[in-house]
Formats: sequence, C-alpha cells, structure tokens
Amino acid sequence: MAKTGTTTQGLRAASERSGYYPALVAEAGEAAVGGEPVVAFLVHQETTFDSNEVRRHVTVLVLTGTRFIVSHTDEQAADDSSATPYATTSTESVKLNRISSVVLSRVVANPESYTPGTLPREVVLTIGWGAVSRLDLEPASCGDPNCEADHGYTGSSTADDLSLRVSEAGDGPDSVRQTLAFAQSLSEATTATDR
Repeated sequence: MAKTGTTTQGLRAASERSGYYPALVAEAGEAAVGGEPVVAFLVHQETTFDSNEVRRHVTVLVLTGTRFIVSHTDEQAADDSSATPYATTSTESVKLNRISSVVLSRVVANPESYTPGTLPREVVLTIGWGAVSRLDLEPASCGDPNCEADHGYTGSSTADDLSLRVSEAGDGPDSVRQTLAFAQSLSEATTATDR
C-alpha cells in the first residue's frame, strides 16, 4: 500500500491509514521533517514472509525543499533481547544535493502494444546517495583461453541505498501511480539543486 501527498497533515493521515503502528510511524516522520514544509511523500507498507514468520514493515519517503528523508519501521517478534514484540524505527535525512541517482524501473505487459500513459504493472524506485554501495567483482581475463596469467579483478560499484518495489497486483494501481509521482518529484528536485 502506498500513499502520497504534499503536506505534513497528509503525511500523518497517510501514516494512520497504513494501519501499521500509525502513532510511531507518524511521530518519526514528523520529527525528521521538523518545521520544514513537505513537498511530497510516499508511505509504503509491505508484508514479507521469513521462514515461518510474517513480518510487516513500512517505509516513508519525504521530500522537502532541501532534504530527502527516509523513515523505516520494522516489527520484531519477542526474542532473547525482549520478552514482548517490539518495533524499530530509523530515519535518515539526506541533503538533496547528495542524491546521486534516482532510478525508476518500469515493468510493462505486452510492450509491443504499449500505449503512452499506460500504467506499468510494477515499478522499482532505487535512490542512491552514497551511504551504501554494492561492489560486484569477478576475475579479469584476456581473450586467450589457454592463458593462466593473473589479470586481477574487474567489477562495478553500484549505489544502492534504497530500493522500493511496488506492483499493481500486490499494492494496487493507485500505489503504482503514487510511486511514479513521488519519483518524478524527487527527480525534479535533484535536477533543481544542480543549477
């Protein structure tokens, strides 16, 4: 479920509508925003299955005039550290000029008959700002199949700070639309900081 909007009151209402620890989620988001006006936000609740457990978590993305804010809340079952279930909420505030990439991947059915404006069946929003990078390495080689020399390694580094998947089947068409709208707002905001 994704909800989007443009005001602090709307952010609180979307957090409450998600039904996922609304007071905790709203308070964390509002504290990170402070008094800054909200330009856009996206609230995305996701349920995952981990072995024999069902886990829920919610990610809140907020765009202000100067910052991109990520809030993530996970629930945990009782364990060795706590006799009762508990939730963990973390927030990160990133200056817009630190956003290095906004990647929006769209999955469309029947691409041969695609009509502009048709809603993708799935979108993946990936945002990078340099806090987390993934390094993929593999042994380098030359074109000689008989060569036994050590050519070192080759690879790539990918900024992968946040990746959010939203599908029409799992989250509904409105959630896909809202994710597209938030991605556009964020892309436009990062372009504006380059001027």
